[in-house]
Amino acid sequence: MKEIDLRSDTVTRPTSGMLKAIIGAEVGDDVYKEDPGVNALEEKLAKMFGMDEALFFPTGSMANQAAIKLHTQPAEQLICDKWAHVFNYEGGGASFNSGVSCKLVDGDRGMITAAQVEESINPPDFYHSPLTSLVCLENTTNKGGGACYDLEEIKRIRKVCNTHNLDLHLDGARLFNALVAQNEDPRNYGKLFDTISVCLSKGLGTPMGSVLIGGKKIMKNAIRVRKVLGGGMRQVGFMAAAGIYALDNHVERLAEDHKRAADIAKTLGTASYVGEVEEVETNIVIFYLKKASDEAAFMKNLAKENIRISNMGQGKLRIVTHLDYSEEMHQKFLKVLKELKL
Repeated sequence: MKEIDLRSDTVTRPTSGMLKAIIGAEVGDDVYKEDPGVNALEEKLAKMFGMDEALFFPTGSMANQAAIKLHTQPAEQLICDKWAHVFNYEGGGASFNSGVSCKLVDGDRGMITAAQVEESINPPDFYHSPLTSLVCLENTTNKGGGACYDLEEIKRIRKVCNTHNLDLHLDGARLFNALVAQNEDPRNYGKLFDTISVCLSKGLGTPMGSVLIGGKKIMKNAIRVRKVLGGGMRQVGFMAAAGIYALDNHVERLAEDHKRAADIAKTLGTASYVGEVEEVETNIVIFYLKKASDEAAFMKNLAKENIRISNMGQGKLRIVTHLDYSEEMHQKFLKVLKELKL
């Protein structure tokens, strides 16, 4: 059996159907907005979320960074959870690209509440502190183990933003996982957020690409910001075709990834060497060994079986199920976990 790679859902390769879509794509120059595939993908996602416009980006980090730039001015501040991707995993881009600082909130598994947002807002007339202008949420949460926001809490956060004249951005890198897990309509999210970024190369399995979706007013300058960040692309309709194929064929199957993640969590929960398994809602499993000193031996034992997972540091281990993780691989992995001794 080939390697079982559970480090991330970004390690997948295009399916045969996706490859056919890529090869058969009609393309043009997207910098001129003449690529029919890209235009179709953007229109499809804007319509799906009930929003005005969408713009294709090479990466999710770039889409998030463009959103922050669109919503803020230098010396302002955004509010996000302490584990937020925009703060932890985008290379300090918020400060470098937009000149803004982050007010970090001590949320629950990467999720913050309306009350926490309200108490984190700096007084707008107090010129000693940065002006709060943006709230960034992440759904599902990466470092929080694939946790899903309750839509009602997002509605309460939106109300706080409206009261204090703040914009609201969603880092929806794994939003489709949340939509499937909670059986939600994407248009409900389109009604609440000013901008939403969605990733096509994680659970949906494309080689690359994210899309920023938003209202006409905020998206007016999105293509200019993308150019400044170096994100203009040419015949990228090949990748847009992969995105359209994924949206048509790979969304509902995310439920399989969620079920397998739950199976893994259950098996880890009965293992003698595991100290804690965090709650699993989607395709991410985060767990801790009883003895942090056993990490090296644990990872070595998995490597002997040609299995790879992520070590997130501070004793935190992560498993992510995905499109290329088959049922045969799943049964082997469960067997290894059950028989492993430390």
